[in-house]
Amino acid sequence: MRKRLILVVDDEPTITRLIRAELQSEGYVVITVASGEDALVRLKEESPDLVILDLMMPNMGGFETLRRIRSESQLPVIMLTARAGDADKLRGLQSGADDYMTKPFNPEELSARVAAVLRRSSGALPVGGESLMRYPGLTIDLDQRRVTVGDEEVRLSRTEWELLGQLAGNVGRVMLHGELLSRIWGPEYRDEVRYLRMWVSRLRAKLEPDTSRSSLITTFSGIGYRLEAPPRALLGSPALGRPQRRIRIRRTRAHRCQSSETS
Repeated sequence: MRKRLILVVDDEPTITRLIRAELQSEGYVVITVASGEDALVRLKEESPDLVILDLMMPNMGGFETLRRIRSESQLPVIMLTARAGDADKLRGLQSGADDYMTKPFNPEELSARVAAVLRRSSGALPVGGESLMRYPGLTIDLDQRRVTVGDEEVRLSRTEWELLGQLAGNVGRVMLHGELLSRIWGPEYRDEVRYLRMWVSRLRAKLEPDTSRSSLITTFSGIGYRLEAPPRALLGSPALGRPQRRIRIRRTRAHRCQSSETS
């Protein structure tokens, strides 16, 4: 089996040595570069399976490097930076990062996150529910991995697709925080509820630009989230057809009773 190739982009030699030692001990092949410019060159030369990208670098910073990566590829990216603020984390995730860690970090945790991101990047969407879901002003095609809001196609990151796929595969059912976290990021993320909230917020912003409408993803505080069923599924479900047949049977029986009384 081919070993997974990891590209580490950081201008601090001590950090790259630490990451290289940890990931190589877990069986990965590791390439290190010290700038965003070099990272873009090595991406084309080596085709890595995942990038660990530092935010604070001279010349081309992490956000710009990530933007250029995302303009050409959905390659998994973990951002690694000394910035611990939620605003920077949110910006990184909104820019297309699959995960985010702050320095100083535990090398073993970073290795676990690399494994989790690689695992979900190669995983398929769950089976179940509807593959084509139509809401007012919104169409979700899970088979084609396409989301259309109005007449415009909306691009989702790999993690957003995984989150949407889990919710859509269980449409109409409340999915617990720990259930979503374990299925998407792995059991080591089971208690990272704030992390999940950030991704749900990001997904909502793309699926529900019109905040005046009722929410597509319902929050159950302290419990989890539910993707509401599309009107098409409710109107076209077999369950709605059966009551209609029962109504016709009741009318037939009533008619027979009336005929019997008349005779």
